[in-house]
Amino acid sequence: MTQRLYAPIILLLVMIFLIGPFVIIVAASFSAGDTLAFPPQGFSLKWIAKVFTVESFRQSFAVSMFLAIGGTLTALLLGIPASYAMSRYKLPLSETVRFLVSTPIIVPGIIVGLALLRYFVIPVGLSITLALFLAHTALVLPYAVRVVSASLANLRSDMEEAAVLLGSSRLGAFFRVVLPNIRGGILAAFILGFVTSFNQVPVSLFLSGPGVRTLPIDMLGYMEIVFDPSVAALSALLAFLSIGIVFAAERFLGFSRYV
Repeated sequence: MTQRLYAPIILLLVMIFLIGPFVIIVAASFSAGDTLAFPPQGFSLKWIAKVFTVESFRQSFAVSMFLAIGGTLTALLLGIPASYAMSRYKLPLSETVRFLVSTPIIVPGIIVGLALLRYFVIPVGLSITLALFLAHTALVLPYAVRVVSASLANLRSDMEEAAVLLGSSRLGAFFRVVLPNIRGGILAAFILGFVTSFNQVPVSLFLSGPGVRTLPIDMLGYMEIVFDPSVAALSALLAFLSIGIVFAAERFLGFSRYV
């Protein structure tokens, strides 16, 4: 009886702990005051409107979109063949390769960013844009491999073998049979990689530079100078964007089946 009484209370406290900061940020974004404060000082939409007028936000948003889309597509181009090879063939050291591909998830992002800066960007002289692109691709690659591998594991291999027996080449069977049947997993991997790359902070913090900054890093720099609710408004918009993408994926793709 005591456990039944305490369980809802504990669940409520956990939900408040998880959702509380988000509710505070959303409420602060509608404040009518000139400084970021909670509880909000009145109700106004002016800070949400201001988000679209700040030039640095627009530029950094374009950079983040380029990195998220380009990095995720590149990771899929690398991850799909790798996942197929590890799923369909008994390759030597396949588990070692799978572990190495997953290291960007295991290793903290701040260490990855520092290592890339110290051993690649500075000695080789990579441009900031190229360094960010390679870093975001490496960070998204584990998600692409994991999700696509799960889709391939659920696909019967005899369907592909039947296509080969009927006269199709192995490459033709891959494009005509395998890819159409795992397209849901590929799209799920793209959405997961896009959200991960777009919201990436630790790696981007080390690799950003003058004129080339992602949106989360630009928001941090903006708060060092200005402390108005526009950053809260932008944070709320980005949070709703991420939630909307995930809910749409779950609703139309059954996202949890591929993760």
